[in-house]
Amino acid sequence: MRKIRLWAVATCSALAVMASSAAQAETLADALISAYRSSNLLEQNRALLRATDEDVAVAVAALRPVVQFVAQSTYSFQRVHADATLVTPAGRSNVENLNSSVGLTASMTLYDFGRNALAVEAAKETVLATREALVQVEQNVLLDAVNAYVQVQLAQSIVNLRRNNLGLIDQELQAAQDRFDVGEVTRTDVSQAQAALAASRSDLTSAEGDLVVAREAYKAAVGHYPVDLAPRPAAPRTAATVEAARQVALRAHPQVRQAQRQVAAADLNVARAKAAMRPSISAEANVGLDDEGQESASVGLSLRHTLYAGGELSALYRQTLANRDAQKANLLQTGVNVAQNVGIAWSTVEVASAAIAAGDEEVRAARTAFEGVREEATLGARTTLDVLNAEQDLLNAQADRLTAEAQRYVGMYQVLASMGLLTVEHLNLGIPTYDPAAYYNAVKNAPATSSQGKRLDRVLKSIGRN
Repeated sequence: MRKIRLWAVATCSALAVMASSAAQAETLADALISAYRSSNLLEQNRALLRATDEDVAVAVAALRPVVQFVAQSTYSFQRVHADATLVTPAGRSNVENLNSSVGLTASMTLYDFGRNALAVEAAKETVLATREALVQVEQNVLLDAVNAYVQVQLAQSIVNLRRNNLGLIDQELQAAQDRFDVGEVTRTDVSQAQAALAASRSDLTSAEGDLVVAREAYKAAVGHYPVDLAPRPAAPRTAATVEAARQVALRAHPQVRQAQRQVAAADLNVARAKAAMRPSISAEANVGLDDEGQESASVGLSLRHTLYAGGELSALYRQTLANRDAQKANLLQTGVNVAQNVGIAWSTVEVASAAIAAGDEEVRAARTAFEGVREEATLGARTTLDVLNAEQDLLNAQADRLTAEAQRYVGMYQVLASMGLLTVEHLNLGIPTYDPAAYYNAVKNAPATSSQGKRLDRVLKSIGRN
């Protein structure tokens, strides 16, 4: 009974250690969350988006009056000839004046055929296009994290294979040495085993180097070195067929949506360039006070119409037409590229799946062959070289199988990214995400007062940028 109790205690302790280790293991979801939170690339593009948001505020400001405080001082000097009775010895008299004034000037465009309003709408479309670009960056960051996670596990598995292979070859060398000692084999068999052992050590060193490289790539993608990675979860669901995936991609992919917004902005810029050829009406008001206490005030309307500008306005209009054509062509080509990427990613998964199935057969056959050759070698029907070659074939088959599994797993996420769905929201990672509308809503009306400024400060603080 005492032995049974000791065995039970030992078993419980071992299970507790295993459970604790499993609880501390970093999952793929943990890695994706860390990559999303620590990505400098995402921070850069979020800042670029906020800068683009300010373009809307700049365009809105053009619809409002401009009020300026003006203070000026003018000094004038004049030398004049005096009357003969008043002539100075030099024959001349000097007149000097110093005039100063302060005032306020206000001006506002009343009507410009919609130029400024179109500028606001074009800026909004550019903001929406930049938001889609940010989604694409998010996809790239998450895909890099998935690839880094899988590559570390693959590299570690290859290292384990190489270590096992080194142990087996060491056993073969010892067996060859023992058979040589009793005269069953020649020195050639021992030398072959020694050469294989040296090659195995070199392969292990190379595999360990690949693991170091994979760990560095993981740190760059996720933000820290891997410590204990949990087994990979099931691959994400994508689409039933490649055509269904293409249809989703052409609707949802951020690059397609970005190109659509860019076309919309280009259309608005064409309308702006056309409106720039028409007149504009503005109002001006001035109040002032000079150094003698004289007050002044004026109000006026002005109509401005450019009759000739050296061909600049026509050139700008033609330029917007060309830009619009370029953006439309870019939209079409983006659709072609997105559809192509879906097909490539889908094909990668299918090829990897076929490689896995073939790899299973290859591993089974190679293991059977290795075990048979080793048994035959003990009976003298096979040489040491035959055993080493069979063992190498088994190692290669196992490594190829592991590589195919890794390629298929990453390929599933590549399909998801090619469809435009590799985002924190779609993966249901359960973390707060960056709200691109928060900063835009705070600045879209071009805030200038203290109360609006405080609100903007709160927005900046909430996104961690103040």
